[in-house]
Amino acid sequence: QVQLVESGGGLVQPGGSLRLSCTASGIILGSYVMTWYRQAPGKQREWVAIITSGGATNYAESVKGRFTISRVNAKNTVYLQMNSLKPEDTAVYYCNANRDRVYYWGQGTQVTVSS
Repeated sequence: QVQLVESGGGLVQPGGSLRLSCTASGIILGSYVMTWYRQAPGKQREWVAIITSGGATNYAESVKGRFTISRVNAKNTVYLQMNSLKPEDTAVYYCNANRDRVYYWGQGTQVTVSS
């Protein structure tokens, strides 16, 4: 059984930082394309950051320069380091594993940026 478990969300003030984790069981994350998505209330889910099995990364324009995606294969975990957080970053953040058109999703972790 495949499980992706996100953690690390919470309430943070504008300008603050959080690090999200996505830990997998049942699959080897290093062989998957891993993507962080987010969904704000009343909005469509949008992709935030992606890391390929080869380690290439890409970011949505709205988070470029503030967020960093990384992977530690030994821990079977993908991270999203989020700095300089803004209120518009408030959303539920999900991780997604994709390989050969097979997708797995985590349950999401809430990030709230507010003073």
